[in-house]
Amino acid sequence: MYRIAALALLAATALTSPAAAQSLGLGQGLSFDAGLGVKYSPEFMGSDNLDASPWLILRNADSDGDREDGVSISPSLNYVGKRDASDYDDLRGMDDIGHAGEIGVKLSWRAGEFTSYGAIRKGFGGHHGVVGELGTKYRIKASDKLTLWTGAELGLGNSEFTSTYFGVTAAESASSGKTVYDPDGGAYIARVSLEARYEFMPDTAVMGRLSYGRLLGDAGDSPLVETRSQPSVSIGVARRLNFRF
Repeated sequence: MYRIAALALLAATALTSPAAAQSLGLGQGLSFDAGLGVKYSPEFMGSDNLDASPWLILRNADSDGDREDGVSISPSLNYVGKRDASDYDDLRGMDDIGHAGEIGVKLSWRAGEFTSYGAIRKGFGGHHGVVGELGTKYRIKASDKLTLWTGAELGLGNSEFTSTYFGVTAAESASSGKTVYDPDGGAYIARVSLEARYEFMPDTAVMGRLSYGRLLGDAGDSPLVETRSQPSVSIGVARRLNFRF
């Protein structure tokens, strides 16, 4: 977990160097929220049971109050927890999947309080697939301290990603009794969300997120999926990091 957080901050720092900022069109600075929290979400993708796991907060790089409307580029990073098959009765006989980090870029287009975005990341560790999102969100400035966002998002993954988390190999089929399954890549989940950020002291905020996802296509049809519904609740504390040139 801490190794992934360090890599995330290293990547963010590299992308916010003056030379990189000019070449990527980041303007005169980049700001984003970074912190840690707890996420209460399905035990594994497709599970019908919820469990607590770390929430690595790296958000809102495209919602700097000083930024004008238009296009911007920022780092995109994610962390996926490990999946130990022995921990879950429904995964007995399946291979374990280790902790995974994902690193890439995010392209955002802001128009007033609306922000549309697309992100692409390469996985390392637990999976080596390519994943990303297409989405849009609406920002509500409720007060000087409280900001809300509503959003809708489509999660995408190539076949290497979907095979890791939703596939069943011949060896796994023999040991688990589940049908061999080789899912294609594409849109694997659709989500709607509500986020909140309350700045209780300068540049430090409590952040929360409620989301509801539904598995789609080959991912949703996997014999490992107990339910297509994937809700989650997250809460944590983040610090606003400001890089100015």
